Amino acid sequence: MELDERNYLYLLFLLPILVVIFLINLYWKRKKQREFGDLELLKRLSPERSVFKPVLKLTVMLLALAALIIGLVNPKIGTKVETVKREGIDIVFAMDVSKSMLAEDVAPSRLEKSKQIVSQIINQLGSDRIGIVVYAGSAFPVLPITTDYGVAKMFLQSVNPEMVSSQGTSLDEAIKLSATYFAEKSKTSKLLIMISDGEDHSEGAEAAAEDAKKLGMKIITIGLGTEKGATIPLKKNGIVESYQRDNNGEVVITKLNPNSLATIAKITGGGYINGNNTKEVLEYIKGVLDKIQKTEFEATEMADFQSQFQWFLGIGFVLLFLDIFFLERKTRWVKKLNLFNENK
Repeated sequence: MELDERNYLYLLFLLPILVVIFLINLYWKRKKQREFGDLELLKRLSPERSVFKPVLKLTVMLLALAALIIGLVNPKIGTKVETVKREGIDIVFAMDVSKSMLAEDVAPSRLEKSKQIVSQIINQLGSDRIGIVVYAGSAFPVLPITTDYGVAKMFLQSVNPEMVSSQGTSLDEAIKLSATYFAEKSKTSKLLIMISDGEDHSEGAEAAAEDAKKLGMKIITIGLGTEKGATIPLKKNGIVESYQRDNNGEVVITKLNPNSLATIAKITGGGYINGNNTKEVLEYIKGVLDKIQKTEFEATEMADFQSQFQWFLGIGFVLLFLDIFFLERKTRWVKKLNLFNENK
């Protein structure tokens, strides 16, 4: 397990302990001097002995230790700006989060399977930019276009049906929202990967696909579920309490509808694939990505903090070096100033 550099700050508690030890030692010396002789006589016998120098040496040593400890903490200040150029395409994942995606005809469920597929696709990407949209009866933006795959996966795990208030499946809303993720005048290739069971409860998906084609978007659709269908379990704390029912009280059977998904993909020159086999999906997506032209992104400024530990370590070692030359006898020019009323 890696040690957090900030834990070194606890070493600063040693400094007051050293001060206490110094004061105890000073008290003990004074006590012994009173026991064995007269203090005024001892001052006359050692006129060059300074009262100030031991305090100065302690102060220098404490400052040196403090600087070394701060150096170990590795403080970072300022920013270091680098220009990074990337080459790839823009990809938006549109994920169906309607309640029908809770069906378990695809293990562990359609929704969890879609998360696995998106995560695996992200793993095989290079420098492409990605975004995430979820949809049911309406569409909702989850993650804007980014190259931070770690953040994307974090948001991916939080995807659930509660993110969209209106139920149903509106493929046209998903396409329209995804289109806003792409810069209209950008020359970067635009790919929309839609994952759904294809149960479209809206009209206009084909028209939305036509508009997407005009923007230069290509749509790949991935269907999840079986044509035989399955019930929709409603769970609480992982335990099935009931099953989704329609307005007549009948248990809903949700089925995969590949035709609507395939039609949307065909309009934009994309393609459709059944998503029940993850390996086949990944191979298919890889083939699609290999054929899409990559373009260089606009230069991105990456800000990074600069480590400053070297300055503190340098100051610490210099102070320790100077401490060697601080003798406990009086310095001539300080003696002339008589700052501590030592000359009587």
